[in-house]
Amino acid sequence: MSSLIPTISITDLKHLKVSEMNRLKSCEILSDGQYLGTIVFPATDYIRTQVEGLASLSNTQGGEEPEDIIRKEAREYGLKS
Repeated sequence: MSSLIPTISITDLKHLKVSEMNRLKSCEILSDGQYLGTIVFPATDYIRTQVEGLASLSNTQGGEEPEDIIRKEAREYGLKS
């Protein structure tokens, strides 16, 4: 984890309102002390473009679409998706 980027727990992040999230600096998200990922709140269009490029590159290495995970969970627990 970076010493230059603040951390926030996933629980604390989920409790924030949108207006509060918009005030956040980019931060690392932790769950039970384990690193989940980094959330970037771009201060400029240039940063946003760079982050989108890096995220696209990361996505070529693996992972699942959020909708697919939600559908699988819904089927597993017998919920409507």
